[in-house]
Amino acid sequence: MSPLRVDVMTGPARLQQVQQLARDVHGAGLHGLVLTETSRSAYLSCAAAALAAPGLELSTGIAVAFPRSPMVTAAVAWELAEASGGRFRLGLGTQVRAHIERRYGSAFSPPGPRLREYVQAVRACFRAFTGEEKLDFQGEHWSMTLLPAQWSPGTIDVPAPPIDVAAVNPWMLRMAGEVADGVHVHPLNNATYLRETVLPNVAAGAAKAGRAAADVQLIVPCFTVVGDTDEEKDRWRELARNQVAFYGSTPNYAFIFDQLGREGTTAKVREKQKAGDFAGMASVIDDDLLAHFVVESDWSGAADAIRARYDGIVARVVVYFGAFDPANLPRWGDVADALAR
Repeated sequence: MSPLRVDVMTGPARLQQVQQLARDVHGAGLHGLVLTETSRSAYLSCAAAALAAPGLELSTGIAVAFPRSPMVTAAVAWELAEASGGRFRLGLGTQVRAHIERRYGSAFSPPGPRLREYVQAVRACFRAFTGEEKLDFQGEHWSMTLLPAQWSPGTIDVPAPPIDVAAVNPWMLRMAGEVADGVHVHPLNNATYLRETVLPNVAAGAAKAGRAAADVQLIVPCFTVVGDTDEEKDRWRELARNQVAFYGSTPNYAFIFDQLGREGTTAKVREKQKAGDFAGMASVIDDDLLAHFVVESDWSGAADAIRARYDGIVARVVVYFGAFDPANLPRWGDVADALAR
């Protein structure tokens, strides 16, 4: 058995709320907090959490890459690494074309090669900050050659932050295995997808770069249906069903259902979505299908259930619903303690 780190995922919130959650997560004994970016900045949330809960491991999961230049991202990540005492991981993702082009007003295509170059550019900035090399990055999408000493943040007392990328399809997973320190696996994951798609493609990318697959951390969100009563489990089960339907409406993710022998699931979900039938979307995800995407247990067996799903596959498990009910954080802390052994 391998030790597992257990994090909690949270979405956008006021900075004061993020700080309170960070204190609660850290106080409960969980290892880290993964902060998503939608309506608010993941970086500001990480800064607030770092100040409120020293010692807590933090990650953007993910921050949107393309609307920010690699230099801006590198500089912010550098400060967060310093503020957190080296406990910050920079998680980057592409988002989707509509948001990048129509909300952010930035370039999107080609997203995979563009993100690959982005990671390389950020690393070039990190090396320039330490004085390891002069800034001279020449890429297809970004070119950076100027960093006067007075504009550089300089060295910090901790290493450069690891860079993780969000990846779903085989090409992106291979790219992540080649250039990133970790992979943010999509919440729409299951054991079949992890073993048949994620692991071999990350390993292939790592091999291309001359390193071991184990050098690339897999950070995997987990839908948990955990409770000691049927009522408690039903609550989380229905939340998970709605999330699987929501994510499953994306055409690019249809193959994840296909791997389970459930071809046509995404088309059915999208048909309900176009009709505005959100309850109908969830109903497409029947109990047998949902079971592939959730870990279900009572509280006493939660650690064993998570280990049975992920042992030997992932480095970090992210409890997707962990922040939904802060009263349960101490219980999740006990789970984290058991899985860290």
